[in-house]
Amino acid sequence: MTITQLKYVLAVAEYKNFTLAADKCFVTQPTLSMQIQKIEEELNIQIFDRTKKPIQLTDIGQKIVTQAKSIVNEADRIQDIVEQQKGFIGGEFRLGIIPTIMPTLLPMFLKNFIKKYPKVKLIIEELNTAEIITKLNNGHLDAAIAATPLQEEKIKEIVLYYEPFMAYIPEGHQHYQKKEIEVADLNLDEILLLQDGHCFRDGILNLCRNNTRNEINHFQIESGSFETLIKLANEGLGTTLLPFLHTLDLNESDKNKLRHFKEPKPAREVSIIYPKSELKIHIIDALRNTISGIIKGAIAFQNVEIISPLNKK
Repeated sequence: MTITQLKYVLAVAEYKNFTLAADKCFVTQPTLSMQIQKIEEELNIQIFDRTKKPIQLTDIGQKIVTQAKSIVNEADRIQDIVEQQKGFIGGEFRLGIIPTIMPTLLPMFLKNFIKKYPKVKLIIEELNTAEIITKLNNGHLDAAIAATPLQEEKIKEIVLYYEPFMAYIPEGHQHYQKKEIEVADLNLDEILLLQDGHCFRDGILNLCRNNTRNEINHFQIESGSFETLIKLANEGLGTTLLPFLHTLDLNESDKNKLRHFKEPKPAREVSIIYPKSELKIHIIDALRNTISGIIKGAIAFQNVEIISPLNKK
């Protein structure tokens, strides 16, 4: 059997469809089917149960796929080992970034990174945390930037920075005159939240978990945009919380509505995460050093309390 044949097996196992798997592997469906059949004949077993829709792995197929992942990963790493030994920092690198981090952090470091490491081809995707974990585990991402800790056994986390939460309090609100606010001041019923699937939303819910609720809601909105939440707050329809970096680009009028929390300030932990088997450590280190060098000038807060991004419902 060959590495290419094993890659075809992994593709069918992931997509559960021969035609789609062939498409992803850039071969014709008959070619892919024939190569998988050759492995099955060589081993004298059936890897896939073709009678089921979608296609399912057999019991022995499950074990073969687990081993195939290890073999293919190690084969793909050979070039990485050679490049690392030579000190070469280049090649394709697939990076995922969650939506509440990408708009603020990416413009801060991308230009510097590509100028310093022109031989690296960054392929960047905006993905939620669940999608990132899946793609990291399936080998479709080399690394990602996300809120942590995630408690994923196969994923390593290196902290980049701690980003405090900021309260956005519109004029006329009972807490507008306060210079600093406390978590106890937050009313979960009036906080405008991002839509489900955003870990920043889960962080707010975890932060306010012990706060009492009135359960009197005149409307409910969940948006994917901080800008929408800010505009609604400006209309007197509630308050919201923002990650610190997002507040740097607000106009002066909106900045006057921001309030720091009393120390220890609630904050999210932002890390670069990657599979523990990853060997493109030289590129990961280059990313980490570039981001850390820039972020130090933007965030100087130290006394923080990390709020978990994990959904604790």
